[in-house]
Amino acid sequence: MADFDFALGENADMIRESTARFAADRIAPLAAEIDAKDWFPRELWPEMGALGLHGITVEEESGGLGLGYLEHVVAQEEVARASASIGLSYGAHSNLCVNQIRRWANAEQKAKYLPKLISGEHVGSLAMSEAGAGSDIVSMKLKAEKKGDRYILNGTKFWITNATYADVLVVYARTGEGAKGLTTFLIEKDMKGFSIGQKIDKMGMRGSPTAELVFDDCEVPEENIVGPLNGGVGVLMSGLDYERTVLAGIQLGIMQACLDTVIPYVRERKQFGKAIGTFQLIQAKVADMYVALNSARAYVYAVAKSCDAGRTTRFDAAGAILLASENAMKVAMEAVQALGGAGYTKDWPVERYMRDAKLLDIGAGTNEIRRMLIGRELIGA
Repeated sequence: MADFDFALGENADMIRESTARFAADRIAPLAAEIDAKDWFPRELWPEMGALGLHGITVEEESGGLGLGYLEHVVAQEEVARASASIGLSYGAHSNLCVNQIRRWANAEQKAKYLPKLISGEHVGSLAMSEAGAGSDIVSMKLKAEKKGDRYILNGTKFWITNATYADVLVVYARTGEGAKGLTTFLIEKDMKGFSIGQKIDKMGMRGSPTAELVFDDCEVPEENIVGPLNGGVGVLMSGLDYERTVLAGIQLGIMQACLDTVIPYVRERKQFGKAIGTFQLIQAKVADMYVALNSARAYVYAVAKSCDAGRTTRFDAAGAILLASENAMKVAMEAVQALGGAGYTKDWPVERYMRDAKLLDIGAGTNEIRRMLIGRELIGA
């Protein structure tokens, strides 16, 4: 399929080419097994690190590529095109964890944690959500109490991507009251009192491990605070625009994967003595899928460029992932429909694309929250 040239620049084009080649060779052949077995292929992480994928937005002096969110979106898109579940884990690692450390950690913390995260020797994660605190982040209850030169954490986190494999986690905990009483901590998997709770079995994004975190008198050194004490809401909120923008690349990848499957199929599948791609209703489906993908690409790429220029808006970051997520669901459902009975079987990947696409209607803020945020910001309510 011919691609529209968005003129993203030489760096983005090089990232796309190298990532697409790696994803086709190393990720795509594993995608069905990853989904069927809910298997996270940990061995891919150092290989992705060798390509520079984990540190795209990290400055060169800290071991990264020193590029921007646009290049990160492009890499995210190509990884997810091969496997959306690996794309989700990649986004949680490279953006939610690595990029937050890049933006907020001090020099000592960066020197300690970034090298192994960027190389892929370590897996990263971010823990915000709790069983009773999702969109309402201020209601989180994980408590951190100061005791000498340490903080003692007690409570749980839930719905945490990469939890079961994470070596380093960016964790938000309560150190005071209300919105001004949250603090960001760096947690290592071997810290005393920290453990992994139940693993969550999901409808889609299988192979991207999701689990509960348990803190039972977990001892965290004071020097593991990231950003200001009681300034966790600022740290968290400042990262959401970048998180939404980069994760929108997952949905772009899913839509492209749908077209990668549907177009060859309708060229070859025959009914009434003709390839079904000659039927106008099928052509209309393919046209709608293509327009949905490229309209979402245009918005997501534009917002990523704005992030790089330091002039993004919260409502546009929310708008980009809103459009991408809803378009991806429509495209995935059309892909299933275009394949007919075959699309409803596990012999073809489109049913997986549909299950995977649903997550980002919910994750990184539900579409209802995104609409509320956009409307409130535009109206000034």
